[in-house]
Amino acid sequence: MTIKLYELDGCPYCAKVRRKLDELDLEYESVKVPSSHGKRDKVKEISGQTGVPVLVDEEHGVEGMPESGDIADYLEETYG
Repeated sequence: MTIKLYELDGCPYCAKVRRKLDELDLEYESVKVPSSHGKRDKVKEISGQTGVPVLVDEEHGVEGMPESGDIADYLEETYG
């Protein structure tokens, strides 16, 4: 599986990305992050910030894309 979504339960931006992944019938790994920004070391390491969602798509060289709108657009352009 090449797509990973770093997300937080209850996050509306994460839900937007999940809807797009489901709409495109894409398999992905959901990685739940801690609610505390201070404990999101892995997210910061891959994307340079602590916000979620963050998408990793190894097959296409995406190593930590933030921002739900950008992610949804990317998924549509790449897999739609």
